[in-house]
Amino acid sequence: MARNKSKTKPATFTMFNVTYEDGSITSNRRIENDRLDQSFGEDLLDLARTAIQDQDNEIAQRSNRRRAKIKSIAVA
Repeated sequence: MARNKSKTKPATFTMFNVTYEDGSITSNRRIENDRLDQSFGEDLLDLARTAIQDQDNEIAQRSNRRRAKIKSIAVA
Protein backbone atom coordinates (compact mmCIF):
# COMPACT_ATOMS: atom_id res chain seq x y z
CA MET A 1 0.00 0.00 0.00
CA ALA A 2 1.45 3.35 -1.05
CA ARG A 3 1.94 6.06 1.52
CA ASN A 4 0.69 9.57 0.81
CA LYS A 5 3.27 12.33 0.99
CA SER A 6 2.75 14.85 3.74
CA LYS A 7 1.75 18.30 2.60
CA THR A 8 4.31 20.33 4.48
CA LYS A 9 5.41 23.70 3.24
CA PRO A 10 9.03 23.58 2.11
CA ALA A 11 11.36 25.82 4.07
CA THR A 12 12.54 28.90 2.24
CA PHE A 13 16.05 30.19 2.73
CA THR A 14 18.15 33.23 1.92
CA MET A 15 21.81 32.68 1.14
CA PHE A 16 24.63 34.83 2.54
CA ASN A 17 28.38 35.04 1.98
CA VAL A 18 30.33 35.61 5.19
CA THR A 19 33.83 37.03 5.61
CA TYR A 20 35.56 36.51 8.95
CA GLU A 21 38.21 38.71 10.61
CA ASP A 22 40.87 36.03 10.10
CA GLY A 23 40.33 36.27 6.31
CA SER A 24 38.34 33.05 5.89
CA ILE A 25 35.21 33.13 3.77
CA THR A 26 32.14 30.91 3.79
CA SER A 27 29.76 31.03 0.85
CA ASN A 28 26.07 30.27 0.62
CA ARG A 29 25.26 30.16 4.33
CA ARG A 30 21.55 29.36 4.49
CA ILE A 31 19.27 31.22 6.89
CA GLU A 32 15.57 30.41 7.11
CA ASN A 33 13.41 33.35 6.10
CA ASP A 34 11.45 32.95 9.35
CA ARG A 35 14.59 34.15 11.19
CA LEU A 36 14.84 37.20 8.92
CA ASP A 37 11.53 38.83 9.90
CA GLN A 38 11.94 42.61 9.49
CA SER A 39 8.56 43.57 10.94
CA PHE A 40 10.23 45.27 13.92
CA GLY A 41 12.38 47.49 11.71
CA GLU A 42 15.64 45.60 12.11
CA ASP A 43 18.10 45.53 9.22
CA LEU A 44 18.25 42.30 7.18
CA LEU A 45 22.02 41.98 7.57
CA ASP A 46 21.81 42.47 11.36
CA LEU A 47 19.26 39.66 11.58
CA ALA A 48 21.43 37.48 9.34
CA ARG A 49 24.52 38.23 11.47
CA THR A 50 22.68 37.11 14.61
CA ALA A 51 21.46 33.91 12.94
CA ILE A 52 24.91 33.06 11.55
CA GLN A 53 26.54 33.72 14.92
CA ASP A 54 24.03 31.32 16.47
CA GLN A 55 24.95 28.70 13.86
CA ASP A 56 28.67 29.27 14.49
CA ASN A 57 28.20 28.96 18.26
CA GLU A 58 26.32 25.69 17.85
CA ILE A 59 29.06 24.31 15.60
CA ALA A 60 31.74 25.51 18.04
CA GLN A 61 30.06 23.68 20.92
CA ARG A 62 30.13 20.42 18.99
CA SER A 63 33.66 20.75 17.63
CA ASN A 64 35.29 22.60 20.56
CA ARG A 65 36.70 25.07 18.02
CA ARG A 66 35.69 28.73 18.00
CA ARG A 67 35.17 30.63 14.77
CA ALA A 68 36.71 34.06 14.21
CA LYS A 69 34.45 37.10 14.52
CA ILE A 70 32.35 38.05 11.51
CA LYS A 71 33.82 40.94 9.51
CA SER A 72 31.12 41.33 6.85
CA ILE A 73 28.02 39.69 5.44
CA ALA A 74 26.57 40.00 1.94
CA VAL A 75 23.48 38.50 0.33
CA ALA A 76 24.60 35.79 -2.11
